[in-house]
Amino acid sequence: MFIQTEATPNPATLKFLPGKVVLNEGTADFRDADTARVASPLAARIFDVPGVTGVFFGYDFVTVTKDGPEWQHLKPAILGSIMEHFMSGAPVMATPESTGDAESGEEFYDKADSEIVVTIKELLDTRVRPAVAQDGGDITFRGFENGTVFLHMKGACAGCPSSTATLKHGIQNLLRHFVPEVQQVEQVA
Repeated sequence: MFIQTEATPNPATLKFLPGKVVLNEGTADFRDADTARVASPLAARIFDVPGVTGVFFGYDFVTVTKDGPEWQHLKPAILGSIMEHFMSGAPVMATPESTGDAESGEEFYDKADSEIVVTIKELLDTRVRPAVAQDGGDITFRGFENGTVFLHMKGACAGCPSSTATLKHGIQNLLRHFVPEVQQVEQVA
């Protein structure tokens, strides 16, 4: 098994490509070892590597966020954890319905704005999320209120130094161009 790695715009996050499907659908974001141990055998193995602070699963990639040690010290242990997991045949998630995406709250928007929200979500799904996934992250719609779009950033995007520029210059400009009702874009935790 050959696992490729790619740098992300976030220097604290590295993207691992195992050459296999990681999650068939959706994403999973783990920010602590306790949650990971309950939901995912793979995330639990990766969190066993000292210095790992976050694990994110996309369709065919795993992004790992670190705190402290340099990548040259962490990378071999993370590669070993991913390889051991896939060679063992164990599932990535403990149960099909378990994900690390325990979103805090539901989507919020005025029902009168449903057409605007549908357009915003379509633009995010077709133009923004594929590009962000290439960088090892994900962005999901959380709400729309008084001209402000609220988005949740996950994986490599969470805590990335360039995330503010991505939100304000990239996504905000795109949404304003196609949806005149959008005035600004904000990040929610």
